[in-house]
Amino acid sequence: MSVWRPPTVGRLSAPMVVALCALVLVFDGYDISVYSTTIPALLAYEPWGAGAAELGVIGSVALVGMLVGALLCGIATDVLGRKLMLMAGAAWFSVWMIGCAVAPSLEVFGLFRFLAGIGLGGVMPTAIALAVEFAPRHRRSLVNMLLGIGVVLGTMIVALLGIVVIQALGFRPMYLFGAVALLVLPVAWFGLPESAEYLASKGRREEAEAVARHYGIEVSAPAAPGARPRASLKALRTRAVLGALAVFGAACFSVQLFIYGLNTWLPQLMRMAGFPLGSALSFLATLCAGAILGGLVLSWAADRTHPRTMALVGFGIGAVALVILSLGPPTPVLYLAVALAGIGSNGTAAMLNAFVSTWFPAGIRASALGVYMGVGRLGSVLGPITLGWIIAAGLPIGLAGAPGGLPTHIPTGVGVGGSGTIYFSSDIENAIYKITKKQ
Repeated sequence: MSVWRPPTVGRLSAPMVVALCALVLVFDGYDISVYSTTIPALLAYEPWGAGAAELGVIGSVALVGMLVGALLCGIATDVLGRKLMLMAGAAWFSVWMIGCAVAPSLEVFGLFRFLAGIGLGGVMPTAIALAVEFAPRHRRSLVNMLLGIGVVLGTMIVALLGIVVIQALGFRPMYLFGAVALLVLPVAWFGLPESAEYLASKGRREEAEAVARHYGIEVSAPAAPGARPRASLKALRTRAVLGALAVFGAACFSVQLFIYGLNTWLPQLMRMAGFPLGSALSFLATLCAGAILGGLVLSWAADRTHPRTMALVGFGIGAVALVILSLGPPTPVLYLAVALAGIGSNGTAAMLNAFVSTWFPAGIRASALGVYMGVGRLGSVLGPITLGWIIAAGLPIGLAGAPGGLPTHIPTGVGVGGSGTIYFSSDIENAIYKITKKQ
């Protein structure tokens, strides 16, 4: 074995493989969300003189980097393998997180956020694919959900840590903490196995079978000589499939717009409403708690009903949360509404992904999911920058129960409140129901 090639048969048990992948995704979630917790501090950092519009652009730039990373992931995995790709992605975003912590200017900081986003975008699909391969078949849905919770847990950790750190030490240490993922790499090098499917696809059959025997999993039979993968792009152009992709893509776009717009700007919105920084960050932690608990409940219910039903329920919960937020409720009710928003955003996204992944026929599933998720990523990119522009326009944002007692006004159509988003969500619900009722 080459000194540069890690062991293909890892030392960790299958449950520990899943746990380590989930841990990497906790760091992934932390590094994605750390920006939102530091926006109030960045706005107050006089040497840079940043405004809401500039910070909205930087928030979206990082997500563009994630889109680039997701697109490059397949090519990189083909060269490195899933194990090395996971490690390389974690090392990449950790190094650029250190760069963000020491960035001398806003422009350099934005560049480093983009570069970190490339690693963040490549790690998630690799970690999920690797963990699910070594999970028992009857537990793969649960494993998928737990990996998603790892990302949300990272967001919750960054919010709670920000309450303690930012006021005392400023925003820079928050980015340094994001580089702790580097400490996991030696464990991953010796402990993680390489994907048996990847090894088999590269003609390394003996290594693939050794991994399969060690972990008690199956590896695909060798492809017949001269066999070619079935093309599926033409099948995507049929009217039925295009209609489904349009509806699912619009749903994914709206959910991602909601998730990333709200996750990025929620602490600053609460600061503008008159809450101190610690309380403002506690709203982000509440959003994550709602996403985790709601995701567990929706997943449990989906196994007993149907993912489509739970996706529609999630949209409804999100709409209710937006109505409550737009009414300017007292602070306790406001926390409840934010928790419901977590269910309606991240919880709905999980259910929608589960449903869409089983709706399309197997022959076109990969291509269809690629189009679906690509459209959704546009929503994640536009969310932070759109809300940043609205805030920069100087529209008053307040809540009746907030300490500042500002007039209630929440921007419409950006996933924070107002009838524009609510009606859009309702239209998406109706469209999903109509196009999938045959299911």
